[in-house]
Amino acid sequence: MAKQKKSIYVCQACGYQTLKWMGKCPDCGQWNSMVEEVTSPERKEKRPYSMSEPQAIDNISLAPEMRLKTDISEFDRTLGGGVVPGSLVLIGGDPGIGKSTLILQVLDRLAEHGLRALYISGEESPQQIKLRAERLAVHADSLFVIAGTCIEDLFEELKALKPDLVAVDSIQTVYTDTIASAPGSVGQVREVTAQLMTFAKQSGIPVFLIGHVTKEGAIAGPKVLEHLVDTVLYFEGDRGHVFRILRAVKNRYGSTNEIGVFEMKDSGLAEVGNPSSIFLEQRPQDAPGSVVIPCLEGTRPVLVEIQALVGPSPLGMPRRTAVGVDHNRISLLVAVLAKRMDMQLADQDIFVNVAGGLR
Repeated sequence: MAKQKKSIYVCQACGYQTLKWMGKCPDCGQWNSMVEEVTSPERKEKRPYSMSEPQAIDNISLAPEMRLKTDISEFDRTLGGGVVPGSLVLIGGDPGIGKSTLILQVLDRLAEHGLRALYISGEESPQQIKLRAERLAVHADSLFVIAGTCIEDLFEELKALKPDLVAVDSIQTVYTDTIASAPGSVGQVREVTAQLMTFAKQSGIPVFLIGHVTKEGAIAGPKVLEHLVDTVLYFEGDRGHVFRILRAVKNRYGSTNEIGVFEMKDSGLAEVGNPSSIFLEQRPQDAPGSVVIPCLEGTRPVLVEIQALVGPSPLGMPRRTAVGVDHNRISLLVAVLAKRMDMQLADQDIFVNVAGGLR
C-alpha cells in the first residue's frame, strides 16, 4: 500500500519544520514565515555525485592553488584573486541591479581564454539572453546557453557538454523531481544547492548561483543556502545611479573585506580602478558638515566622504539616522560628546551618511 502524502509547515527564513502552523517561528523568531508544503515518500533513486572515496589525510596530495583569472580585476579582487576550481559562488542583489549582466560578462571573459562556459537560465529564453549578449558585445564561441529548471535534466546536459564552468540564473527557479514542493521553497532550494555543491566539489567545475533577495535585503531561501556555498557576494547599488559595489560577505578562499566597484553603462559593467574618485565626485569644497577620511578596504586605501547634519528636533524623541555607518557607533559618539565635550544633543536630530554608498 502506497504511503499517503502529508503536509508540513516550513519556515522560509530558517527551514524549521513543524506539523502545525505557527504565526512565529520558534527557531528564528520570524513572523508569518510558515508555508505549507506537501511531502511525499522519498524515492530510492541514486543521486549523482553522492560521495567520494575515503582517503588517509596524509596521502592527500596538495596541488598548487590554481585560480581562473577573468581579467575583470574588480571581480577577481573581490573573490581573493580569481575563481577557485570546484568552488560554489552565490551572488545576490536587488532585481535589475545587474547580477545577470555581471555573470554573463564573467563567463564571456573566461570563454575567451578557451574555457567552455555554460549559462543556465530558469527565467529567460535563449533568445532573450542573446539580446542582452548583443548589447554587451558577448560573442565567445565557447559560451553556451540553455534554458531549463529541472536539475535532473540539467545534469544530463552537463554530462554531454562537459563545461569548465557553470552559472545558474537563478537558484530559486531550479527544482528537483525528488521533492514534491514548488520551486523556490525551502526544501527545493536546499536540495538543489546541495546537489550542485557535490557536483562542483567532485568535478572541480566552479558553479555560480544567482539568488533573489527579500525586501529586507537578505538572500531569499533558507539560511542553509549561505552555509552550503563557498562564497557569498552581494551586488549593491541604487538603480537610479550608475555605480555598483560588489561585496564579499563570506569567502572561504579569500578576504571578506575586499570590494569591487563598477559603473553601469549601455555596453555593460565597466571597472572603476579608483573608487575614491566616485566617493568624492562632485563634493563641494569647504562644505560644513562634510569631512574626507581614509579607510582601508581590503588591501587598498579608499578616500570616503562622511556627511553629518545636526538640527533642533520638533519631536519628543529626536531622530538618529545613520546610512553606511553602524547606528550603535553613532550613539556611542553622541554619548561621548555629551559627557566629555558638554555638547547637549538630547534635543537634536542627528543624521550621518557615507557618500557613494560605501559601508
